[in-house]
Amino acid sequence: MAGRARGLRAPRLSPGDPLRADRATVGLAVAAVATAGVVIGSEVLRMARRRRESREVPTPETLIGTAGLATRDTVAVAFEGYQDTLRHETILFNILNGFVGAFALMRLATWGQKGGWWPTDPLRLGGRHIHHFVPGILIAFGCGGAGLVTDNDRAEELLSLGFGAGVGLTFDEAALLLDLRDVYWSREGVVSLQVSFGLTAVLAATLLGLRMLRRGERKGIEEGLIPGIDHADTEAQAVVGSLR
Repeated sequence: MAGRARGLRAPRLSPGDPLRADRATVGLAVAAVATAGVVIGSEVLRMARRRRESREVPTPETLIGTAGLATRDTVAVAFEGYQDTLRHETILFNILNGFVGAFALMRLATWGQKGGWWPTDPLRLGGRHIHHFVPGILIAFGCGGAGLVTDNDRAEELLSLGFGAGVGLTFDEAALLLDLRDVYWSREGVVSLQVSFGLTAVLAATLLGLRMLRRGERKGIEEGLIPGIDHADTEAQAVVGSLR
């Protein structure tokens, strides 16, 4: 049995493996941050260009002044867009925010607990340390299940935020779940960072892709490349369909 247990253990990293793992982690982190930066940066630049080209409002002469107003415009556009966006895009956006927020908070908390400056201690129950993937799984399962059975759009949006947070808590300890050992701060624990950064990049890239498709759809309708849809006719068809 001891031989079989040794055979089931994860292989030790060779001297060259940690370097490759670190490069992969840095690459995924850069991809995640860059993808989010592209979404935010492109919108700020677009608002700045609109400010420069608009004659309706006064535009500062300095680049810094224009950038400040463009940032304010971007926040206003983001708020209005969030209120008026399609349901599946809102849910995906909430999942991304919940995931990144929970992941970042737990990394900060565990780092602070390790350094002794975080105000709370690790959760213990009956003398046993409760890893945060446990509440993460419970939160993700609870919010995901509730989201499937509810018909309230507002509730679905809030549950998607909780679902993302639960997944973030769980993925932050992905290395522990794969290795079945507490490898959070070890070389093997880099897997958690790689998985989390990778998922962040995928979600952010998906949001960027949806944004590009939405803009392309509007431009295609304006240029007559694709047929437009009369919202009044669409609503009427929906009412007729519901009466059949």
